[in-house]
Amino acid sequence: MKNSPEPIWISTNKNLTLMIDELIKHKQLAVDTESNSLYAFQEQVCLLQVSIPGSDYLVDPLELKDLSPLAGIFSNEKIEKTFHAAEYDLLCLKRDFDFDVHNIFDTMQAARILGYRAVGLNNLLLEKFNITVDKRYQKADWAKRPLPPEQLNYARMDTHFLLELRDGLHSELMNKNLWDLAKEEFQRISICGENHIESSTPAWQRINGANKLSPTQIPVLKELIEWRVLQAEQMDRPVFKVISNKLLINLTEKKPRRIADLQSAGLSVRQVQMFGDEIIAAIKKGIRSEPIKPARHPKPDNAFLHRLELLRNWRRQTGIKLGFESDVVLPRPFLEIIAEKNPEDMQALSELMPDSPWRLQHYGQEILNCLKG
Repeated sequence: MKNSPEPIWISTNKNLTLMIDELIKHKQLAVDTESNSLYAFQEQVCLLQVSIPGSDYLVDPLELKDLSPLAGIFSNEKIEKTFHAAEYDLLCLKRDFDFDVHNIFDTMQAARILGYRAVGLNNLLLEKFNITVDKRYQKADWAKRPLPPEQLNYARMDTHFLLELRDGLHSELMNKNLWDLAKEEFQRISICGENHIESSTPAWQRINGANKLSPTQIPVLKELIEWRVLQAEQMDRPVFKVISNKLLINLTEKKPRRIADLQSAGLSVRQVQMFGDEIIAAIKKGIRSEPIKPARHPKPDNAFLHRLELLRNWRRQTGIKLGFESDVVLPRPFLEIIAEKNPEDMQALSELMPDSPWRLQHYGQEILNCLKG
């Protein structure tokens, strides 16, 4: 970029310490991460971008190995960390480095609260600063080294303008009396990042279409999934690049017993050549296995479903009236717990949403009236 110093590459402990000494002087940082989810079996953060006024840092976790000295920066309540679409970054930072990130500003959520329709970073940079971002590297392999200069410049763009964007959106939130709502939402996102728990649902139940399978088909899908995971790990690539979920369902339903039948189930010639014998073996093993009956979850009672529908309709209409997306009015966790508990007064409602006083003040009585309706 014209008139901007080159980004500072951080790949030694000495340079990491120098960077931290500089960051601690600032009350606001812009942060982003780049991972290799499209290229590896086990995704990891391959680049960490941090910007302050006048400097863009690109931190190399693959070379440094230990980023624990940065933990204090991320947990420091006095330093605001600005992200765009923070949730995924927070999960990655927690997963790979055990960072707890306190005091965030999420420019995407701020834009959603303000009623922007196009809230992608590229859209906002174009609208606010007339800057067009080169999208060629959106799906790049960030684990490769060395990274070419063009890719490094793309990475620094994700944080270079973020603080300026933050300041503009903050002013709009203040002018529209929405800053308190934004703070609540930022805090909620931060807590979700810290408390994220991996799903305990069996892998086969997370495949689209599995709910339509019979008890004798489910063991076949289960064996195919287990084979795919082992194959992806051996090849160090994402599972979907071995074989897609749609193909897994096709194979499960058709249960081909011969190599010659695999192409009719949708596999390519190359997939048949590489995996044919193993796929047939997995299918046969699944056929021999005991049927699996899916766990039957009790059907929600009609009163709960009625309250949920009332709340959804109220949330949608309120969002239309105020120019919000409906989940900005009332996030899904609040929606479901309120429908389940059916609070009858403001005190009971406040106990279900203790970290959202703005929503309670502005929507509390409407929510109670909605439930009574």
